Amino acid sequence: MTVVPAKGWCPGAYRPMMSGDGLIVRVRPRLGCLTAIQVLGLCEASQHFGNGIIDLTSRANLQLRGVDEKDHAALMQRLDALELLDADPEIEVRRNIIVSPFWEAGDLTVRLHGAISERLADLPALPAKMGVCLDTGKEAMLRGVSADFRFELSMEGVLLLRADGASEGHPVAEADAGAALIEMAEWFCKTGGIAAGRMSRHLKTASLPDEWHWLKPRWDVSTLSPGASHAGLIYGAPFGSLDAKALRGLFQSSNATALRVTPWRLFLLEDAEPSPDFGFVINPGDPLLQVHACPGAPACSSATVATRDLARKLAARAPRGLHVSGCAKGCAHPRATKTTLVGRDGGYDLVKEGCPWDAPLRRAVSAEEMLTSLD
Repeated sequence: MTVVPAKGWCPGAYRPMMSGDGLIVRVRPRLGCLTAIQVLGLCEASQHFGNGIIDLTSRANLQLRGVDEKDHAALMQRLDALELLDADPEIEVRRNIIVSPFWEAGDLTVRLHGAISERLADLPALPAKMGVCLDTGKEAMLRGVSADFRFELSMEGVLLLRADGASEGHPVAEADAGAALIEMAEWFCKTGGIAAGRMSRHLKTASLPDEWHWLKPRWDVSTLSPGASHAGLIYGAPFGSLDAKALRGLFQSSNATALRVTPWRLFLLEDAEPSPDFGFVINPGDPLLQVHACPGAPACSSATVATRDLARKLAARAPRGLHVSGCAKGCAHPRATKTTLVGRDGGYDLVKEGCPWDAPLRRAVSAEEMLTSLD
């Protein structure tokens, strides 16, 4: 199967992306955190200006779906009033900073986030998908998250900067973190990285300066799952989809004070009390957390099949991994899975141990046939 290229850019607030259900408007919460006012305001904005669905992305951002073009300007005013919008569109598109969800006020992660945010205007023009990761909490958590410039800690607790794709980084003084990031970004551009688009791809043909890759980061990585944590209650969002009405109900009934987003289809409610789950996942073993599915048709204009209803029905039958993709781009999970179903001309192609663009084992299978094919 021919690889279908994904979009070369990500939707933002100032530059939304048109999909089958309307505009997709991305919101980048600072430090991945929204106050109570911002949570409730974003839910209201999603219902008023969009279709009431908010995506939780793999970059720990939020996307409002189904926004009408004529309502975009009014939505931007609402986001600005909620302090969820950068005044400068160029800064907004560069603020791709992912942080560990367990940061604490005034800690290294918070300080680095502030320092790097202040230097965003000094970065060279980079491909829109490039981003920064701050995996500098008490435990390493972000190793598998997509980012190109990675601030991490060594086994001895030394702050380091590592280029994604390299196994080692180099020590950086906290006061010099912003300058070190800019230096690495300028190297990326000067050595032809723009054509590659991402740091890891660029390093397949380009060599970093020797002094930039000699210190190993922490390799033990902690994982997150639904349930209680020291920072609050963690909930799962099947397929990374948040129903705005349900989220508002959960937030208010739990008396939470803030919400933190993560790159793993999980969100954390600070100071939350136990409450009804409102359809969100609270069981760490729920098979829905292991299933990937894009919005599918008709929400996405590239898809020819529905995806999520079928994924829900098949979740328990594919414990080793399932991806239902509306088309061969595989946006929800662009990598290999035990079982992948790919929409094509209204039917499903079945791929085993592969990616959505790989050659299928079976072609043009109906949804009814697919429900019995995994038994």
